[in-house]
Amino acid sequence: MINLQEQLIGTIVEVHGPVVVIDCTRLPPLRQALLTRFDHSSYLFEVHQHLDERHIRAITLHGTAGLSRGMSVFDTGAPLHVPVSEQCLGRLLNIFGKPLDGLPPLPKTEFRNIHAKPLPLSEAIGITGILETGIKVIDLLCPFVKGGKTGLFGGAGVGKTVLVMEFIHAVSAIHQGVSVFAGVGERIREAHELWREMQQAEVMKDTLMVFGQMDESPGVRFRVALSALTYAEYLRDTLHKEVLFVVDNVFRFVQAGSEISSLLGRMPATVGYQPTLTSEVAELQDRIFSTRQGAITSVQAVYVPADDMTDPAVSAILSHLDTTVILSRDQASKGIYPAVDPLRSSSKLMDRHTLGNRHYAVAEAVREHLARYHELEDIIAMLGIEELSELDKKIVMRARKLQRYLTQPFAVLAQHTQQTGVSVPLAQTLTDCEAFLTGDYDQLSEQQCYMRGSMQNQP
Repeated sequence: MINLQEQLIGTIVEVHGPVVVIDCTRLPPLRQALLTRFDHSSYLFEVHQHLDERHIRAITLHGTAGLSRGMSVFDTGAPLHVPVSEQCLGRLLNIFGKPLDGLPPLPKTEFRNIHAKPLPLSEAIGITGILETGIKVIDLLCPFVKGGKTGLFGGAGVGKTVLVMEFIHAVSAIHQGVSVFAGVGERIREAHELWREMQQAEVMKDTLMVFGQMDESPGVRFRVALSALTYAEYLRDTLHKEVLFVVDNVFRFVQAGSEISSLLGRMPATVGYQPTLTSEVAELQDRIFSTRQGAITSVQAVYVPADDMTDPAVSAILSHLDTTVILSRDQASKGIYPAVDPLRSSSKLMDRHTLGNRHYAVAEAVREHLARYHELEDIIAMLGIEELSELDKKIVMRARKLQRYLTQPFAVLAQHTQQTGVSVPLAQTLTDCEAFLTGDYDQLSEQQCYMRGSMQNQP
């Protein structure tokens, strides 16, 4: 057992909400983890600011009830570390790696620093291709890139959580990979529902969930994504598998950083955000990449304040993303699920070099048909489809069938919808879309194209 008397570093002199001022005999480095004990419990702090040669400001990583002036503070000798183990899969943990699922703690055989430096660029590998998900609209129009970062923009009730669960299922089923879910500022109801649904969908066995809940200290919400990313890096480096790293919600990570910045007395910058916004987002994003040992592919849910894509926080996050998937309430209201907006969703890698000539040509043709249909919707609503030219009638008819073809039943919802989930290989999606574009399915009704997998394998 560590003799804490030898680690004594100072005493608490002020408590301001989650911010604690500590009088130190020596200054600990920034990001050092300090602790105090009260009522048989340990309270952890993280050093954020040196005030003078004796005083520091630290952010608590627990509730502050029970803290008082004069309490002794001890130095742990390192930044926050979490226990890592191959047995972490299937578990529900907090920022410290402690169980939230009522099961025994992880074996504490190895610890990793949540502030580990990114691996050197010489270790990184470039884009190695598309990560197929089996979801037609994603693979066709805004494909995931192995080792890339995807932003999932959507409000409440448009299917964001279901889509995330299907991504996790796809990585497990298609790629035999594993997933790490970081719940940043999740409501406890949402966290519990997601955990239960993941168990029912039988994807929890290949998934690790790390939660920093909404009622916890801003220090927890600010660091829980780094804690989860530490587990993702461990699984990448030890299991050498495809790792899907899911963050919900990156905007709450930014909000927690803004809270801490205000508590530390920093002058706010643009639109009230912290002056360190860009570097804080980059610190998280720059650790997400692939090596020769394995790949981390990231899917990040992003809330857009007032639907303003020029918001500084959204812009800072967007600059790191390879793919942008916009979930539209308009699509959901039409019964188009997944409710991906095919015209606003995009990928920086939509080019012939990355996708190949066939995929690029089919995707562009599908997008052109859907764009033309969108342009003509007002005319159709006012004058009727009969007023269109023969060419436009044909385009509208095929676009409506393509729109319905790009829906599909999900495996994770099979018990609710009574429809067997389907996964469609990209090659089959391209073949089907080519057939739609050339008129092979002109005789089918729109209903025959709706909520099905491949056109060839079903009646």
